[in-house]
Amino acid sequence: MPRLFTALEIPHDIALSLSFLRGGLPSARWIDPENYHLTLRFIGDVEPRLADEIVARLDRVDRPAFSLSLKGVAAFGSKKPHSIYAAVEPTTELADLQAEIDRICRRVGLPADPRKFVPHVTIARLRQPKAADVARYLAGRGSFRTLPFRVSRFGLFSARDSVGGGPYILEEGFPLASAAAPRLDAVVEPALQRRCA
Repeated sequence: MPRLFTALEIPHDIALSLSFLRGGLPSARWIDPENYHLTLRFIGDVEPRLADEIVARLDRVDRPAFSLSLKGVAAFGSKKPHSIYAAVEPTTELADLQAEIDRICRRVGLPADPRKFVPHVTIARLRQPKAADVARYLAGRGSFRTLPFRVSRFGLFSARDSVGGGPYILEEGFPLASAAAPRLDAVVEPALQRRCA
């Protein structure tokens, strides 16, 4: 069974900006732009019944759409860097969405994620890099930033067995509420109350 995780998709124009960061680091295995994403919660290998329950609960998430932007490039693994990523400017909306998804996963019996949530988009995995090469690469790209982009849904993705980096498949998308369009129950409920009065 494939590994599952929830994530935000990266729009094409933002992925194009990220793709310009490729190159200049000999130990890097660059992620293909179509596989860029922002992981919200790793789920792992689960039985089909549990996967269905997770989907049903994720489908009830009621959060507003919001905007994000990327700012800066950094590495995970301070003494032994193992990946390069674009940092995400934190927002309350992103933190709240991630926390709700994490609560859903724990309520269905998944273990708590031992890692602190650090919003990012991985752009490369590193194989035994020289620390000086990584430092030079990061120093040359410290001013990277994108324009804000709209997040109107999150997804449940699957990853086939590999060494990381894709391909990832969107199994199910979950829309976030638009401020311009009220939720259906917000419109129907007052109408019912007026009829019953």
